[in-house]
Amino acid sequence: MSYDKFTTLTSPAVPLPIENIDTDQIIPARFLKAVERKGFGDNLFRDWRYDKSNQPIADFPLNQSKYSGKILVGGKNFGSGSSREHATWAVYDYGFRVVVSSFFADIFQGNALNSGILPVVVSPEFLEKIFAAIEADNNSQFEVDLQNQKFTICATGESAEFTINPYKKHCLTNGLDDIDYLVDMKDEITEFEKSLPNPSEGGA
Repeated sequence: MSYDKFTTLTSPAVPLPIENIDTDQIIPARFLKAVERKGFGDNLFRDWRYDKSNQPIADFPLNQSKYSGKILVGGKNFGSGSSREHATWAVYDYGFRVVVSSFFADIFQGNALNSGILPVVVSPEFLEKIFAAIEADNNSQFEVDLQNQKFTICATGESAEFTINPYKKHCLTNGLDDIDYLVDMKDEITEFEKSLPNPSEGGA
């Protein structure tokens, strides 16, 4: 499955200053029956967004119209718990392209990169500055520059560098998943195969 190409994103952000957000909170297990990567966004943070009567919980950030954007800012240890990749499908399907935290669970981080989401790790101090900027202005803009691996708070100009695997950076930049990447390299693969010795021409 191809994803949106990612170069530079400038957007407001939705704050979720909660630590240890696990994958069951991101997408509850009862919504994992589908096998296609569509529709999961409807149930992102389902038990936090809706009460037992399926009414929106007014004070949850995703239900507040004052917050918008393609950047989700979470607390430390985002994506802990089970390895379900449906959690990242839900984040992507809802419309987020970047998740920021001071620490991600390893499996969630890998699943995010495989699902077209850029997980940005910043220091706890810089994370607090991001939350403070959003609190000061709900429409604060943030720039995520993948090419230069830099996250910037536009209002203050403060920025932080982040790391990313070069291969995953290439995939995100070109909107490719692992299969797309191989298909994109089919000409190089064909040429490489031609360079290999033919077993039928060899002798034992």
